[in-house]
Amino acid sequence: MAEITAANVGKLREMTGAGMMECKRALVEAQGDMDKAVDILRKSGAASAAKKALRDAREGLIAQHITPGGKSGVLVEVNCETDFVARNDSFRAFCDDIAKKVAANASVDLEADRQAAVGKIGENIKIARNARMEVSGNGLVAAYIHTGAKVGVLVEVGAGKDSTVTSEEFKQLVKDITLQIAAGHPFAVSREQVAPEVIAKEREIAAQSDRLKGKPAQAMEKILQGVLEKFYQTYCLVDQGFVKRNSEISVKDYVAEVAKKLGDEITIRRFVRFQVGEATA
Repeated sequence: MAEITAANVGKLREMTGAGMMECKRALVEAQGDMDKAVDILRKSGAASAAKKALRDAREGLIAQHITPGGKSGVLVEVNCETDFVARNDSFRAFCDDIAKKVAANASVDLEADRQAAVGKIGENIKIARNARMEVSGNGLVAAYIHTGAKVGVLVEVGAGKDSTVTSEEFKQLVKDITLQIAAGHPFAVSREQVAPEVIAKEREIAAQSDRLKGKPAQAMEKILQGVLEKFYQTYCLVDQGFVKRNSEISVKDYVAEVAKKLGDEITIRRFVRFQVGEATA
């Protein structure tokens, strides 16, 4: 029996495109014989599904699953080859099922599900990425899938009191925040979360712009601060204009309004925003 090494498993995967675990099982069954392992994969259908893996999969859907009570949730991106398949009810059901399985078990092996879907639908399918959140303390996890399922949002919003979480005002706030993230496309919750290198790059770009050439150092610094402030209002969720109020107030001010009404402290803890194709771009 030939030795079954990680290199051999990787080689078999390159030859067939089958999953790593499938390749390892085939090599064990074939006692290390590469040709026999290929035949085993072909017979099981893994290799034929894998041939489709050579095709580009940049279409697809974003799906979500929130557990009862909103204490945990999942967002997944599943890619396929054509928009025609992405709009197919069977593919949508597959995506929803994947989200439920990841919500139940973050480390679930989905390769068998993927291969079965490839065989049924007839296109290459990739489970591109997923994000899973669980509430820490009081709060809710919520999701929003935009029309067409090309954009999806998952967010955790925290509160100090149990009564806040069960109130309709808080639930509406959380819903409004998911809509804001989908529309506003922020990259961080607040300016404190923006990486220093991102800020440094924005400063550098602004400092080298034509409008600042020849400006005195004191004037330049004032202008740079204004440029950064506008950057934060786009990049950071809480600094964005609240879309539902036509940007008349910031998201931060809207959250503060609801918190004051409920007599509590409310915090947007984290979020993710998926858009189809980003993971393969």
